[in-house]
Amino acid sequence: MVLNIAMDGPVGAGKSSIADAVANALGILHLDTGAMYRAIGLTALRRGVDLADEQAVTELARQIRVSVAHGGDGQRTLVDGEDVTALIRTAEVSMAASTVGKYQGVRREMVALQQRLAATTPMLVDGRDICLRVLPDAPVKIYLTASAEERARRRWLEMQQKGDTTPYETVLADLKARDAQDMNREIDPLRPTEDAVIVDSTELSFGEVVEKIIGIVKEKYHE
Repeated sequence: MVLNIAMDGPVGAGKSSIADAVANALGILHLDTGAMYRAIGLTALRRGVDLADEQAVTELARQIRVSVAHGGDGQRTLVDGEDVTALIRTAEVSMAASTVGKYQGVRREMVALQQRLAATTPMLVDGRDICLRVLPDAPVKIYLTASAEERARRRWLEMQQKGDTTPYETVLADLKARDAQDMNREIDPLRPTEDAVIVDSTELSFGEVVEKIIGIVKEKYHE
């Protein structure tokens, strides 16, 4: 059986960095599915595709080739061979990703790709519908979350370190808007599945979260 770990959770919960650390510790790959939706959102913005036009966005998702590569610096996300990793982490792209991720056709394309990647390779897959839709049979399912205020604080600190002077209140408002959009979308709304272990990182350090998740995995596999 291929070792697959499914991880869901809201924006700003630290899924990508936590998943990187857990995957490295376990010696498996980390697939950041959110980056795939960001790549579609970025491409729509760059090409002037109306994000509100579901048919146009779905057609775009079918036309372009989103792929990932893994190296010493983690996952690189590519669109038609162009590395867009450094371009997909802006607030504008984040909201665009949330918008295009509502569309059934877009999700169908991405889920099929993600399932193909995970079928033959041990990996930790993180996103917002991994436990429910992408890897419903994964032996380990994690729902990583934290309070909206704490998630916004972490993101705000990261932005400050990069020279971004966006006020905390704006970051919090944007995060809550993204939560509302993700949790209330018609197709696969964000919520923990019944068999997922909920890990609330509000009061935990980065290292404590990583250790906790590794413990859950080892307990499942009786190591």
